[in-house]
Amino acid sequence: MSALERLAATIAARKGADPSESWTARLLAAGPEKAAEKFGEEAIEAIVEAVKGDPAALTREAADVFYHLLVMLEARDVSLADVLAELERREGQSGIAEKAARKP
Repeated sequence: MSALERLAATIAARKGADPSESWTARLLAAGPEKAAEKFGEEAIEAIVEAVKGDPAALTREAADVFYHLLVMLEARDVSLADVLAELERREGQSGIAEKAARKP
């Protein structure tokens, strides 16, 4: 099991936990909109660190992005396995071709 899979499992386990005892439970109890807001904040912080060029700071912010993405997915009942399956489906396909296939 990868670190992301373990983290996703921990987040899922905290879904019903006491929000006063778990940051994850607090985020999930606040609803999917709050989880999405926090993900957006962390993504912006990662962008800022990428522009600054500090690899250690970017690494920390990227870890926060992964965590908050997993919380946001859990808040909407989307599993990491589903996301990984979608990535596998796209594997070996040109990004240009994949985007063209999505157009109506």
